[in-house]
Amino acid sequence: MIKGLLLFNFLGPEMLVVFFAILLLFGGKKIPELMKGIGKGIREFNTAKGTIEKELQDGMREEEQRERDARELRELREREAQRKREEAFITREEK
Repeated sequence: MIKGLLLFNFLGPEMLVVFFAILLLFGGKKIPELMKGIGKGIREFNTAKGTIEKELQDGMREEEQRERDARELRELREREAQRKREEAFITREEK
């Protein structure tokens, strides 16, 4: 990890060499287009990342809602079964 950090630890003279190498490779007119393309790519990546995060959160919310609904349905069924047992008990006592 330290080697990775040192790889990007450019100082002033090294940055100038890199800048001039890029200038020679791409030319002065191509650098703005290159930077524009890089910016557009980063923007599209962030948009896609945001969309995926939103879809995951929506899916998690839906799953939590399903679990709550299932829990409520179980509770309602248990209450109904309890009510029927009590009703059956009361009708037996009356006979």
